[in-house]
Amino acid sequence: MAVTIIIKRTIKDEHMVSRLAPLIVQLRSLAAVQPGFLTDQTFSCLDCEGEFLIMSTWHLLEDWNKWMHSEERMAIQRQVDELLGEKTVYRYYEPIVGGIPPQFRPEA
Repeated sequence: MAVTIIIKRTIKDEHMVSRLAPLIVQLRSLAAVQPGFLTDQTFSCLDCEGEFLIMSTWHLLEDWNKWMHSEERMAIQRQVDELLGEKTVYRYYEPIVGGIPPQFRPEA
């Protein structure tokens, strides 16, 4: 089943954009040719300036994990995190058919 990876980055300094943009383009270009990659979209937050979300959809979580942990990607990601001054945040999601699953247990 396809999985969607939500990637959150916050750009605090508009001057870093010119240094960050080529790295992001490189990550996206390389991801697009990885086995299992399906699609991605980037969103700019309207009510929280500088926050960006990337929704990246992969055939299997294993496909994403291979790309996520590849030396090529990790080298670029280290540069991104260094420029941002913080770690990029990742969340993993899968589609739910028919609403909330029966095993749903709210946190106490």
